[in-house]
Amino acid sequence: MSKIEVQIEESWKQLMAPEFQQPYFAALREFLLQEKAAGQVIYPPGHQIFNAFNLCPFAAVKAVIIGQDPYHGPGQAHGLCFSVADGIPPPPSLVNIFKELKTDLDIPISTSGNLTKWAEQGVLLLNALLTVRANQPASHHDKGWEQFTDAVIQTISKHGRGIIFLLWGKYAQQKETLIDAGKHHILKAAHPSPFSVNKFFGCRHFSKTNALLLKEGRKPIDWSIP
Repeated sequence: MSKIEVQIEESWKQLMAPEFQQPYFAALREFLLQEKAAGQVIYPPGHQIFNAFNLCPFAAVKAVIIGQDPYHGPGQAHGLCFSVADGIPPPPSLVNIFKELKTDLDIPISTSGNLTKWAEQGVLLLNALLTVRANQPASHHDKGWEQFTDAVIQTISKHGRGIIFLLWGKYAQQKETLIDAGKHHILKAAHPSPFSVNKFFGCRHFSKTNALLLKEGRKPIDWSIP
């Protein structure tokens, strides 16, 4: 099998190199090429598929928020879970995240849904699937992305220290088995979607994350959005 060259930040490229050479990743790449050849619109754009990693090198990771699927509407997804590109109104789950931020840390509710500022401070905004077909949620399920992102979580658990994992909802909480709870911190809450948000509200995960970072001797996150 020829070597697959993945355009991703160098520290992640080195750490995840064994995954990029696995047969499943070659099959995933071939699937994405076939989707493109068939004229399917795929989100996010190719250069943003690994945006979460490019904005947050491995050594900078302080916290990990795990999402499921990229947004599947035009212009929304840009490679960061829960985040939307500039000019796109925040979706309901993100609005609820902002409401919890207001309650927890008295941070004004932002009209921008772009969470790049979080990523640049060490919050890895990781979706389990990194691509999706336009207007078809979970259309790239079971194509190999889950295996790759599970390996990412295991790599952070193995090589990182004192990382805070924020697991919102049952899907994200299934990833708990990949994390060494003896080395890291795990915060669990309901998903911030409108269907379960009443159980999400009051989790205070943002202030709890900062308290844990201070305990680890690391700089807390400025959760405000410009």
